[in-house]
Amino acid sequence: MLVPMAKLDMACRAAGAAVDVIRDGVAFAVIAGSRRARAIYPEDGTLAIAGANTREAAKSSLARLSAGGGTAIGNWLLLARQIFQTREDTLRHAILLTDGQNMQFPGRLAAAIRQCEGLFRCDCRGVGTDWNVDELRKISTALLGSVDIVPDPSGLAADFEAMMQASMAKEIADVMLRVWVPQHARVRFIKQVAPAVEDLTSRRTQPQAPQAGDYPTGAWGNESRDYHLCVDVEPGAIGQEMLAARVSLIVNTASGPQTLGQGLARAIWTEDEELSTRISRHVAHYTGQAELAQAIQDGLEARKAGDEDTATARLGRAVALAYEPGNEDTAHLLAKVVDVIDPATGIIRLKAKVADADEMTLDTRSTKTVRARK
Repeated sequence: MLVPMAKLDMACRAAGAAVDVIRDGVAFAVIAGSRRARAIYPEDGTLAIAGANTREAAKSSLARLSAGGGTAIGNWLLLARQIFQTREDTLRHAILLTDGQNMQFPGRLAAAIRQCEGLFRCDCRGVGTDWNVDELRKISTALLGSVDIVPDPSGLAADFEAMMQASMAKEIADVMLRVWVPQHARVRFIKQVAPAVEDLTSRRTQPQAPQAGDYPTGAWGNESRDYHLCVDVEPGAIGQEMLAARVSLIVNTASGPQTLGQGLARAIWTEDEELSTRISRHVAHYTGQAELAQAIQDGLEARKAGDEDTATARLGRAVALAYEPGNEDTAHLLAKVVDVIDPATGIIRLKAKVADADEMTLDTRSTKTVRARK
């Protein structure tokens, strides 16, 4: 964060704003990162207990911080992991801020991410436009956090404060979705579809319960999330009804797994063509939201690669999907990247010149969804 120097000053103020939100009694630390990572508060690599004195001491340490060259994000994550492991708390949250791209070999960053999975949640923010969206998305996806851009450093403090307030509202750590299916059935996919699209299918772990799989959802507060589950079952006879899946919300406690809630999915075989082809309004809505996110990411990737035909086709499809009611924010972001000729049919023209911040904002926010109306 050497250029401009005001960027470092605003980043430190943002970190200070986040520190101010930490409740008394919560353990915290501040890490500075460049080519290496170092604990700047407390300096001994442990966690301090939040209170009036420790919050002021942390902000004083931030005020003395100077910028250094290089960006080795894997080292930052590993130091956070080391510091978190000095205590046995279960609700663990980190905020990662960078203004540059990772300078390590990709394999080293990937290895660091793997070592941190399941240990703490990480929200990632990129300031300016010199960082890499895919790098931060890999971190936030693996560590069950969020990723976003802060184009103007002056917006950092409000964003950091909001993230820390959300973290303080979390009450239950390491909640799992446990999906049981009968013999000869399989989970084709399970995705979080609101408030953001997140495919959990490949993250399955095997609990002791037979014919079940656990999918991580991270920490929860007073909130609701929507999921889309698809299960393949063996063919049945007309009129037959069977339990296709049992979905439970599980949290591990000292006395063992505790079920917080449960729902059942049933399969019914019918000859009625109208019934067999009818799609749930909620499923249709979230299928469209997932397609919108994928179309944006495909289009932007093709645009970067110089494939204008694919970029036009995929971003045109995104515009048509965003034309549906409720997607006004996404439609507004798309309009900064393409010229919209006919939104209803997705006829567009790629803009000759697009600001980096506009493209990165569209990319980072493409997975945010609009909740289906009740």
